[in-house]
Amino acid sequence: FKALKQNLKIKSFVGTSENALRIQIWTALIALLLLKWLHYLSKAKWSLSNLASMLRLNLFTYRLLQNWLDDPFQTPPLVPESEQLMLALA
Repeated sequence: FKALKQNLKIKSFVGTSENALRIQIWTALIALLLLKWLHYLSKAKWSLSNLASMLRLNLFTYRLLQNWLDDPFQTPPLVPESEQLMLALA
């Protein structure tokens, strides 16, 4: 549980029932497993806490995950303009 508290920063539990606590602990364990898997796949030498914080910062950035893990400080590619025509409604 030390790794869960350090890397996922669980400060308090949302629910108080036994079922709510089990769900939150299982969710944290799955998140830690995914983080460790990404850490294993990456070619860059990440610490687990740095990987978790960088994922938090770039969660809604559209990038290929494997490319981002290998070269995290590269700027994301620009999305090309859509080929669909726009309607001028005003």
